[in-house]
Amino acid sequence: MVNNNNTFEGSSSRFSDRIKAEEINNTNIIAFYKLFSFADTIDKILMLFGTIGAAGNGLCQVIVTVLFGDLIDAFGLNQTSVLLQEVSKVSLKIVYLAIGCGVAALLQVTCWTVTAERQAARLRVLYLKSVLRQDVTFFDKEVNTGEVIGKMSGDIFIIQDAMGDKVGKIIRCISMFIGGFIIAFIKGWHLALVMLSPIIPLVIVVGVMFMFMSREVLQSQKAYSKAANVVEQTIGSIRTVASFTGEKNAIKVYNKSLQKAYRAGVREGLTSGLGLGSTHFILFCNYALAFWYGGKMILEKGYTGGTVLSITLAVLTASLSVGEASPCLTAFTAGQAAASKMFETINRNPEINVYNNSGIILNDIRGDIEMKDVCFSYPSRPTERVLNEFSLLIPSGKSTALVGGSGSGKSTIISLIERFYDPQSGGIFIDGCNLKDFQVKWIRQKIALVSQEPTLFSTSIRENVAYGKDGATKEEIEAAIEIANATKFINSLPEGIETNVGERGTQLSGGQKQRIAIARAILKDPRILLLDEATSALDAESESVVQEALDKIMIDRTTIIVAHRLSTVRNADNIAVIHQGRIVEEGKHFELLKDPEGAYSQLIRLQEVVNQTKEQICLDDSQHPSTESRPESSNNYDTTSIKGISETRSPRSSDTNLKVSKKLEKTHVSRLAHLNKPEFPILLVGAVVATISGSALPAFGLVVANILKSFYEPPDELKKDSQFWALMIVVLGTILLISSPLETLFFTVAGCKLIQRIRSMCFQMAVHMEIGWFDEPENSVGGIATKLSADAAIVRVLVGDTLAKITKDLAAATVGIVIAFRSSWLLSLIIFAMLPFMVANVYVQDKFAKGFGTDAKKYEKASRVVNDAVSNIRTVVSFCVEEKVVELYNKESDSPIMAGTRKGMITGISYGITSSFIFFVYAASGYAGARLVQDGKISAAATFRVFLAVYLTAIVISQSSFVNDFIKAKSAGASIFSILDRKSKIDSSKEDGLTLDQSKGDIEFKEVCFAYPTRPDIQVLHGFSFTIFSGQTVALVGESGCGKSTVISLLQRYYNFDSGRIMLDGVDIQNFNLKWLRHQMGLVSQEPVLFNDTIRANIMYGKEDGDATDGEVVAATKLANAHEFICGLQQGYDTIVGERGVQLSGGQKQRVAIARAIIKNPKILLLDEATSALDAESERMVQMALDQIMRNKRLWELTMLSKSSLGEKCCDGGGTGLLAEKNNSKVDKAKTRSQKDRFRFKRVREPDPCGYIL
Repeated sequence: MVNNNNTFEGSSSRFSDRIKAEEINNTNIIAFYKLFSFADTIDKILMLFGTIGAAGNGLCQVIVTVLFGDLIDAFGLNQTSVLLQEVSKVSLKIVYLAIGCGVAALLQVTCWTVTAERQAARLRVLYLKSVLRQDVTFFDKEVNTGEVIGKMSGDIFIIQDAMGDKVGKIIRCISMFIGGFIIAFIKGWHLALVMLSPIIPLVIVVGVMFMFMSREVLQSQKAYSKAANVVEQTIGSIRTVASFTGEKNAIKVYNKSLQKAYRAGVREGLTSGLGLGSTHFILFCNYALAFWYGGKMILEKGYTGGTVLSITLAVLTASLSVGEASPCLTAFTAGQAAASKMFETINRNPEINVYNNSGIILNDIRGDIEMKDVCFSYPSRPTERVLNEFSLLIPSGKSTALVGGSGSGKSTIISLIERFYDPQSGGIFIDGCNLKDFQVKWIRQKIALVSQEPTLFSTSIRENVAYGKDGATKEEIEAAIEIANATKFINSLPEGIETNVGERGTQLSGGQKQRIAIARAILKDPRILLLDEATSALDAESESVVQEALDKIMIDRTTIIVAHRLSTVRNADNIAVIHQGRIVEEGKHFELLKDPEGAYSQLIRLQEVVNQTKEQICLDDSQHPSTESRPESSNNYDTTSIKGISETRSPRSSDTNLKVSKKLEKTHVSRLAHLNKPEFPILLVGAVVATISGSALPAFGLVVANILKSFYEPPDELKKDSQFWALMIVVLGTILLISSPLETLFFTVAGCKLIQRIRSMCFQMAVHMEIGWFDEPENSVGGIATKLSADAAIVRVLVGDTLAKITKDLAAATVGIVIAFRSSWLLSLIIFAMLPFMVANVYVQDKFAKGFGTDAKKYEKASRVVNDAVSNIRTVVSFCVEEKVVELYNKESDSPIMAGTRKGMITGISYGITSSFIFFVYAASGYAGARLVQDGKISAAATFRVFLAVYLTAIVISQSSFVNDFIKAKSAGASIFSILDRKSKIDSSKEDGLTLDQSKGDIEFKEVCFAYPTRPDIQVLHGFSFTIFSGQTVALVGESGCGKSTVISLLQRYYNFDSGRIMLDGVDIQNFNLKWLRHQMGLVSQEPVLFNDTIRANIMYGKEDGDATDGEVVAATKLANAHEFICGLQQGYDTIVGERGVQLSGGQKQRVAIARAIIKNPKILLLDEATSALDAESERMVQMALDQIMRNKRLWELTMLSKSSLGEKCCDGGGTGLLAEKNNSKVDKAKTRSQKDRFRFKRVREPDPCGYIL
């Protein structure tokens, strides 16, 4: 045991070192210009016009400073008689400038928004194509489904933000910065030169801020990427999570990632605030120096007050552009960080590239396969040899069976022939040509795979089958379905062949999924057919028919069959027995049996021992019936008898969704604010600080107005007053130095807390939803991931950046209005009478932009396509449907792209009009002021104060673009509250409910009727009734789709049944505490779900809170016959199993899943084809272990085995969900001519160990 612990510690250390190395390598940020690498000609034209518009818009902001100076001189230098005439000339120039500014602003926003939408759409497709073209090694080692979905539903919008109007803003800022200083030097180079003094300190401050922010953004991205992976694994495996009550653990891990992101976000905000405060202080000190020196220049160099003002305002405008550029730089940094991994994937050239058109293409192939001295190790475990100098010849048109223990390398051979991987040495030859020399896509089109765990896409049955052949006709699809024996059950569905199979086919039983997969392979019409346990999930009748169909299509096709059940490979032309990556025996069935000591004969004997053991247990049980009374069988149910059963159906999801949607119409941003209630004191303090910061700008305007007044005073007063007011500007700069970091910190803390709370609450609500909720298409992994990432991020922007800006802007506008009205209420009324035009424009912008603010949500359907493709990447690669996936993604993306383009154009027009109105206000206010001065109703000094108040207030309004943020936040809030407002019909988070000190394990189904929520018209169970007493072992058998797995789902309370009752120890299971109820049960499903973690972590998942000791883990694996193969791995129990356990064979995965159930130590054990993936030896040992546990531990009282491959006693042949027959002996021969006559059983030597069979 000591050695094992040392192995654990050493493996864990190596794994953590590898993770750290990967994190260091992932910190690279790509160059900003590379974000535009995929722009086409139209995009380049749009960017050109957008650049021209942004530059023109920026120049307009500095040209107006010259006209403003001329306006001041017109008031200060001219006599009252000519004042109106001079001011009118300047005002007319401002009108012309307003028109030019409007056109430039329109081009800036429209062009950059539209090109960003186009390029982001192209980037999505390129990234998806790049992901799909990668070899399987890439998915084993470098990426997982959660990461891909996170990038396409979250990171892509960050990149789009960095490529869109933020670029226009930064160009506008650059134009303002350069233009401002050029004008300043032209008007007066002495003063302009003095005002250049803060450039070096500014560069240092901005550079340091950018460096620190880049680091924090990367840390935040990493944390959110891990959180996205938790979402994908949890929601994608929600049935396993619910069964093992793993919701609490998933929430804990998710919250841990969110906490890391929160800390990084706060540090990022604090860095930004410190940089901004330092910048403001430097700039205000510069203004103080400028006005003091400007007064000196008036006295010594003949400057006018207007000239000093023009120079100062020009530099002020240029300086403000630095502050305006700060959010843009933040967006650029985030975009570069988000794009680094995506671009790395796009530029990655895989060794096996499906899009590489080079290689051999023949007219056809015969199908001769030869493997010569093949050595192979999986890339994720390079030191563990799976195949060791493996050689095998498979003639054309013949069938070859590969048999052997789990982990011997059988499925690996399938993967190599499909060219998922390339061998490290040796070669694989088809018709004498090396497999590597063929064009990858062409050779894969000649091969069809039906795997052990069938993977279906979240679309209709017709679409799933059509994946087998591009452009398949309806007749071809129906013919393939007919051959695969799937027509009957498909026709019984309400929508027939158009029925949506659900995410990963959850709406179908295992056998139904397998038949769809077989139909897909049949449609492909391959030359080489690969069957990896292709009929393992079928019932006896279906397997017989499907096997006959497979026998037909195997004629003249090279077929490789991987099988654990040796009875299915008797007729193979050649059987190869594989052990530890080598062929130990080869030949036909009867030839191999001639050697009684041969490997094949030993496998046969092992399997016979297993079968005999099962038979003996059944016979023993029949000879020793239970002393407890059992209810009489109700085996003559008539379908008409259930008509009288009262139905108490719960409202369907469609009704619930309707109610939720109506409620969402009333959702307001105020509800989001309510979620921030715990941070209200922080927000209140932040608002006070932001008010102080916002008031600094209009206060600065008041100081400047007094300075301007002093410029036209006698020299002595000019010198004294200019010094005093310059000192006041330094005081304002000091206030901003203190307030800016505090304001940013408080709002960042509140915003980051809100996004952390929203994500945590939504995830917590989602994982506690009933399973039926996840069956709805809109609640797929991709859809939920989008809500948790993009929608929450939008709310974060609102509370953090936008709320702070709103507070500051309101304070600035209020103080500005007060100053203006105190100076001259009449002129202020005239000027502010024009503000309704601006308000009306903002209102129109709001109306037009409604409905275009939910970019991320509109891509939810497209995200589902990505999730399907990446999570089923081996199926996508095998059937060469990469282009079809991309085509489907493009189709789902068309509508959001069009909506984004319309939004860009509407926003551009609105922004252009708004920008023009500000200049019109300047012109009109100047003319009105001159008229009032001429009439003697106002002084020139009062005019200065009103002008500057209006000017600075207009700057605030022009920079306030929070209308769209409110629209986005409102829509994002509706999306978030759609989760938070919904009450789970089966809520595992509730602590109420009955618990028993000791459960006996008596279970009774009483007249249970059930239909799945997504198919309410298809009744799965019809008045289903039976009783299971404590200590009994029960088998549920019947054809696929008859309701066996449904019974297990209802017992675990995945769904609520429509009517009837299910009792545990005489108590309705709906009265029990759900968590306690599920703790009494241990489930091993037909398709075991493992998480992308270590083997040890997957096994410990079965223990509550994952607190199992190493001793308990080893004990469980020994019972499950898994300890030996785990110790044979290089990293032992710390081996990463890969996404959905792809690094392990099917049998290895199943044994780990059994160990997980064993360590849970349940009172009720549910085995849904638990040993179907095991070889004979492993099955024998595992079955013995399970038998021993059930005999020796009183707590293991009930085993429900859904074994569709057994044809002893079955549910109604039509799959009606009625109890057709029940007995407690191996075979009741007196009833063999009853209802069973409709069945033809192929395997009668595989009875289950049963007390009685249902």
